[in-house]
Amino acid sequence: MNNSGEIAQIEDAEGYIASICFKTGPPLSVGVEIEQLVHDADHPHRPLSAAALTAVVGGHEPGDGGRVSLGPGGQVTLAAWPQAGLERLHETVHAEIERVDLLITRGGLRLAGLGIDPHRAPRRVLASRRQRAMAAAFARRSGDGRILMYSTAGLRPLLPAGPPGELAARWAAVHDLGPALLALFANSPVHAGRDTGWASTRMRAWQGLARAGARPTGPDPAAAWAEYALRVPLLYVRGPGASWSVPDGVTFADWIGGALPRRPTYDDLDEHLGTLYPPVRPRGHLEVRYLDAQPGGDWFAPVALLSALLGDPATVDAARALAEPVADRWVEAARYGLTDAGIAAAVAPLVDLALGALDRGGLPGSLLEEVSGAVQSRFRRAHML
Repeated sequence: MNNSGEIAQIEDAEGYIASICFKTGPPLSVGVEIEQLVHDADHPHRPLSAAALTAVVGGHEPGDGGRVSLGPGGQVTLAAWPQAGLERLHETVHAEIERVDLLITRGGLRLAGLGIDPHRAPRRVLASRRQRAMAAAFARRSGDGRILMYSTAGLRPLLPAGPPGELAARWAAVHDLGPALLALFANSPVHAGRDTGWASTRMRAWQGLARAGARPTGPDPAAAWAEYALRVPLLYVRGPGASWSVPDGVTFADWIGGALPRRPTYDDLDEHLGTLYPPVRPRGHLEVRYLDAQPGGDWFAPVALLSALLGDPATVDAARALAEPVADRWVEAARYGLTDAGIAAAVAPLVDLALGALDRGGLPGSLLEEVSGAVQSRFRRAHML
């Protein structure tokens, strides 16, 4: 398709979105994007230098098809393309994290291992024209946008959509599991020197910036996602002028209907899809966005648990049943984490289900112990609060 072509009808946009956002097939691969905040090793309150950060990691190219990128707040993101199995993913990512951490340390910096900056107020470090346009749009809506862009870091498992007949259940499950796993791995209670009262201040900020209504689930996830994407207000529209701003509330569907001076193209639609940040985003795979960044090697536990709970239809059904009592408790999960007794009661059997599935699936004992140990430390920490 020539993506510079104009979109004439809503149906054309819906068909295009449905065709690119879910790639169904055998559920064999899993990937991850690991975003980390960066601090000066000796003076973590000191503003980060864009020049210093770029000099340290700007030219680094990871192996195995991954990439390293820098975010507007100076975040470093390692994206590892999906691998054939958790053991291979662990091996690939572990080696690459060690290389990135070595580069960071040699540059006098360190990775925070947290979901929000505990030391500094939001401050722009780097900015493309796209990021400037996003920041301006967020600023018109909420102060949370500045926090999200410059002060937060997330862990994003990349999970397969699965066979066509299993897509609806897997898509629903990855949402249903959200509050429980968000609570289990909440890791952002302090921002800019202040205890916020939230286990995941990062997710509190996301909730404060929500740009659409109910989550896009149902018997036809592709159609539901297309409808959702077209009704979310535009953040900006690219153009030759200095300003990319658009009137508040204009959606992509409105644009197709003539709300803006020119017609949208498929390139415009691709750009819009990249500005959607719901808890789960389909980009061929299922990109989970509700988890806080984790310290060091702790990234593996949430990725392994999610992968195991989506491992086969029977486990998906069992996981959804266990998660159902807390499936809509996003606010409580973000605020209280595992100190909420109801959420903790749902998390425990979900973890047991996942560990059993990982054991049956042949995950090596050392990696199984790593996952179990990370989870146990979370529960111990919650009981100490």
